[in-house]
Amino acid sequence: MPTTALTAIGTLVTNDPALGDGPLGIRHDAAVVFEDANVVWVGDSADAPAADTGVDLGGRALLPGFVESHAHLVFAGDRAEEFAARMAGRPYGAGGIRTTIAATRAATDDELAANVRRLLDESVRAGSTTVECKSGYGQTVEDELRSVRIAGRYTDEVTLLAAHVPPPEYAGRADEYVRMVVDEMIPRCAPHARWIDVFCEQGAFDRDQAHAVLSAGIAHGLVPRVHGNQLHQGPGVRLAVELGAASVDHVVHIDHADLDALAGGDTVATLLPGADFSTRNSYPGARALLDAGVTVALGADCNPGTSYTTSLPFCIALAVREMHMTPDEAVWAATAGGARALRRTDVGALTPGARADAVALDAPSHLHLAYRPGVPLISQVWRGGALVHPN
Repeated sequence: MPTTALTAIGTLVTNDPALGDGPLGIRHDAAVVFEDANVVWVGDSADAPAADTGVDLGGRALLPGFVESHAHLVFAGDRAEEFAARMAGRPYGAGGIRTTIAATRAATDDELAANVRRLLDESVRAGSTTVECKSGYGQTVEDELRSVRIAGRYTDEVTLLAAHVPPPEYAGRADEYVRMVVDEMIPRCAPHARWIDVFCEQGAFDRDQAHAVLSAGIAHGLVPRVHGNQLHQGPGVRLAVELGAASVDHVVHIDHADLDALAGGDTVATLLPGADFSTRNSYPGARALLDAGVTVALGADCNPGTSYTTSLPFCIALAVREMHMTPDEAVWAATAGGARALRRTDVGALTPGARADAVALDAPSHLHLAYRPGVPLISQVWRGGALVHPN
């Protein structure tokens, strides 16, 4: 099988403390060898074994590919005017999602697929080599079914966001919508998804409704995730921990009981600072979560309403500046943390046996991701051992 050696790496982030210094397992003047789709060797550049192809990184940094564990890519239209209105002072509420529901229902399959491809290409250019993709902008059985099918063309990490908000035809009848989701939507869509998600929030679904949706998903073999505690303190975090959810996402408004629940469970807290930037809401208290021993992931939350970005480097910079994470913590959260949120052991690290997903920076260190915000530092991206950017 073909081999590729990346040598003269200035700073290598392995995310394996056994391979280098600190939690990031950092090595300097390092090398990595790929064989076919996997990492097979990590060590000093001077000791790198011969390979079929050699790439001299000339002192640039190399990191694991970013793992985007929260993305809404199957949609049509945009909400730029809504964003402008928020910047002019209008507060954010969950109801704007219905605008995207209408546009998505009106779009063809080809139009939706083209948008997914466009955003995934954009994600790769920003260094993301694994991307989760949610449905949630159809909110009818047939529209959610086509959404998860389209997402499944491009990623194995498909999430059925069956209960995003009650659609317009169920206004004031959220319980009836939940019954339809449980009885009709989940049985039809579950074979095409890995995850089940729900927006447990004022203006969306309450605890009992969210519990019913997640329980139905679990009964059909799906693993739960939760949108929780974004706009208000509420039951989402503790519900996620109770049901063994892989992650609870947003986690902005929490109390001591929420913190204790997360610290005592294995549910990952996925923080989405792009959404808080775009809505002018409070940022999550990352420092309290980390100090309590909670596993934290970072996601970009690409969606047309509240976080229209695919850039995890941007979110790393926000996490460091606004959420008081260290640069090392933010990089770990966007790589290994995202892998934990997807319950993946093959991505998020550059260690022998891991998938050969890597990002080279036009900088000597991973610290530059936060140090130089907004600068396009992604130089090269490998996914499964293949160079996918530039291509």
